Amino acid sequence: LCFAQKDVFQLKDIEKIAPKEKGITSMSVKEILQSLVDDGMVDTDRIGTSNYFWAFPSKALHARKRKLEELQSQLAESSQKKEALQKSIEKSKIGREDTAERTALTEELVALRKKKEQLKAEIDKYRECDPDVVEEMRQTNKIAKEAANRWTDNIFAIKSWAKRKFGFEESRIDKSFGIPEDFDYID
Repeated sequence: LCFAQKDVFQLKDIEKIAPKEKGITSMSVKEILQSLVDDGMVDTDRIGTSNYFWAFPSKALHARKRKLEELQSQLAESSQKKEALQKSIEKSKIGREDTAERTALTEELVALRKKKEQLKAEIDKYRECDPDVVEEMRQTNKIAKEAANRWTDNIFAIKSWAKRKFGFEESRIDKSFGIPEDFDYID
């Protein structure tokens, strides 16, 4: 509508003209107009208390020209990058031609890497005999033993409190809470 008449309109004018000329229901004109404004296809401005809308073909043409120029510059930049990468590939191939010596060295490298992995696996297999690992296990066991004895202290304290407070027998407390008869500190 704005393109065809090359004029400036208010919303009420567009709501009258759009149903007649374009077959758009008057209820959806405002939504469609707002989406066109959001997409930058129609311009709007507030002058005084009124909003005016317009869209001139030259603006769309200029927008397309700008987009085309932008895409062309991106294409040129990408072409330069591609050319630079091609040159880099050619440069890196120098001195890496497939020769018998290079093939032999590559095979030796692969064999040495496999051997390294095998030796690493063998070292991991005997890791439990490593003095550092053994010492770490001892420290972990010491901490776990102290924690277990601390909880044993707590259980004995609760049993003592329950005997004093409620007059329960020790065997009844053990049976009620599933405490084994041989429950004691860890040495």
